[in-house]
Amino acid sequence: MLRRLSFLLLSFLFSATTWADTAFRQLSINEEGSRPLNIAVWYPTAETGSPEKVGDNIVFYGTSALREAKPEAGVHPLLLLSHGYGGNWRNLNWLASAMAAQGYIVAAVDHPGTTTLNKNPEDAKQLWRRPQDLQWVMATILATPSLAGQVDTQRIAAAGHSLGGWTVLELAGARFDAERFQTDCRAHAGLSACKLIQTLGINHAAERLAANAREPKIKAVVSLDLGLARGFTPESLSQIAIPTLIMAAQADSDELPAKLESGYLAEHIPAAVRRDRSVEGATHFSFMQLCKPGAGALIAEKDPGDEIVCQDGGTLSRADIHRQLAQDISVFLNQALDFQPQHGGNPSDSPR
Repeated sequence: MLRRLSFLLLSFLFSATTWADTAFRQLSINEEGSRPLNIAVWYPTAETGSPEKVGDNIVFYGTSALREAKPEAGVHPLLLLSHGYGGNWRNLNWLASAMAAQGYIVAAVDHPGTTTLNKNPEDAKQLWRRPQDLQWVMATILATPSLAGQVDTQRIAAAGHSLGGWTVLELAGARFDAERFQTDCRAHAGLSACKLIQTLGINHAAERLAANAREPKIKAVVSLDLGLARGFTPESLSQIAIPTLIMAAQADSDELPAKLESGYLAEHIPAAVRRDRSVEGATHFSFMQLCKPGAGALIAEKDPGDEIVCQDGGTLSRADIHRQLAQDISVFLNQALDFQPQHGGNPSDSPR
């Protein structure tokens, strides 16, 4: 009974801490030193109007937002989002909307070569550029307040799903050893990540992948059922000093076993900065956006086997899984960044 009361109170506070409206815009950047990037940004606005669905299609639900609205005044935390292999900025729209509703600026990027509309092999083999992509997005948002508002530079975080989880761990200071990873794959050849060695250029970019990608401006990271974890050196993981939330799928698979991926992070990242959780009812794909009724069948017609992206485990719906994830991530980030949402209180003060 006490647990249920705590959950209800947390749900009430989470729903109360919202801004009047969320705005949305898309942009492309092609600055010297970066590669061309497509970016989606959710941000708080004081403007009102008729919201529209963004990122909506025949398979996946979009989210409601005011396009191109004027950003809310004041400074705001920034959350950077990184999608998984073959994904895109829409995959974490549920999280983007939830955090923008609390006053965050949220920016997601399509990583060239590993995104839905760009699977160029040469881009895909530049795995080391993924953390750099997020750094360029951050720099663009920081330098251009007119896009989404002014960023509180002491309150910047990053979250990623699957290969995106690997990406944000790099920004936290994890160091990747390509030889270690390939050696480990000889013992765990069934892992999904091990099947991407050539695709991601891991077998010929050891020096670039070993470089330190830590970004001092990042104050907290969230990993959502990541892959490639076993290539990170234990030494680098043990030196991560910023709050790190590790979320693993409870309904995992032999190709993405939580014990060997997220569990590897939990084994080596210091307990003082680490929180880890097995997400009840979640498969690897439960962290993606909501599927529409009949979406699995539509996907199966075109790409048999890919309908798995709409399948969850257990009895919880994906919407329920997302609600719990959003609450947990909100609590973690608000505490880690010492951020007080502007309306209705702070979920980080709620019973857990």
